[in-house]
Amino acid sequence: MATTQARAVETDRVGAVGRRVVGGFYLSMGGVHLGIVAADPNTYAGFADAGLFGFVRQGWSQVFMADPALWGACLFVGETVLGIALLAGGRAARLGWYGVITFHVLLMLFGFWVWLWSLPAIAVLVVLARRDRRNLAPADPGALIAR
Repeated sequence: MATTQARAVETDRVGAVGRRVVGGFYLSMGGVHLGIVAADPNTYAGFADAGLFGFVRQGWSQVFMADPALWGACLFVGETVLGIALLAGGRAARLGWYGVITFHVLLMLFGFWVWLWSLPAIAVLVVLARRDRRNLAPADPGALIAR
């Protein structure tokens, strides 16, 4: 019985630490986008050149690159919000997990070279999100009475 309880605590801890690490990473990456926007937004120019579909390549060049400072700032805000959501915990973190996993799935549209990062990242994110699920579950009022 003690082993089961110890394992449950370990699982909770791994999920919580993973959430904090991923949240901090997303805050950092938001900062990277802010730096790119401040230094030279045209750095984004070739990112979609290997996009898997024409609409990705054309959309990037015609929409994103029409105003790379604006769209880079949107990336800054989006990644920062996801990082804050994960760090906040609770329902916000649940949405944060969905957001970071979706972000990586969509990132795969930019070419097979991105898959080298995205596939392992998605695998790790899904595992961490599942382990963190217990930490984010709504409190069971009955459990408080039983203690």
